[in-house]
Amino acid sequence: MLGYVVIGIPAGILEAQMGLNAPMAFFLSATYYSGAGQFMLANMWIAGQSPLSIALSISLVNLRQLLYSASLAPRLATTPAPLKALCTATVTDESFGVNTSRFAQDPTWSATDATLTNILSMLAWASANTLGAIAGDILPISTAVASFAMTSIFICLLLTQTFTTPTILVVAVSALVVIICKLAGLGSMAIVAGALAGVAAGVILDIHQNPSAAEKPAPSHLDASHPSHTPDAPSTPGGDRQ
Repeated sequence: MLGYVVIGIPAGILEAQMGLNAPMAFFLSATYYSGAGQFMLANMWIAGQSPLSIALSISLVNLRQLLYSASLAPRLATTPAPLKALCTATVTDESFGVNTSRFAQDPTWSATDATLTNILSMLAWASANTLGAIAGDILPISTAVASFAMTSIFICLLLTQTFTTPTILVVAVSALVVIICKLAGLGSMAIVAGALAGVAAGVILDIHQNPSAAEKPAPSHLDASHPSHTPDAPSTPGGDRQ
């Protein structure tokens, strides 16, 4: 959660430069759940870009959320639809990494745990944006420094990873796609393409290493309060809930 505070304050500073006050910054952060998108929105707005170009650019960057949801889908196969929708709608780069790791390492980690992680992260992010918006109205802070904050958090996320073969392959794929785009003169699309390629590579590797993940039921805290049906239980007309 502290990571969201560190990165959310610079985002709030940029939002103050846009003209947003503290309540507006909180509302934006709590409803538009994309840290990278908020940084892009603020930077492009300050630079005088048109609303259409801002919307298209942010939409392209956020396409990675589709891949995040696709990667989590096997883990949420038996999760009720409302909880599944809430979990996948609130996932972020950071909470995706946390939840993916916990699902792989902790058999008791459930969709409820994952959703709570997402929501608590959102509250931390929105609160930090609010503090940043307040600070931005009071202190003369350079927007150039605040703009680099999003880059720095991705560097931190990379360096704190356990460097296994899949991790190295994902990083290599992302870097290669960025370099190819730069050489081809597609500089504006390089970061977006690299991010999408890296996420796609991660999803493919995860499916390849865990082909039966979709067949494993997701654990739930509700299991303890709802005993399973036993074979010797008497069957009565209308008593089957299925």
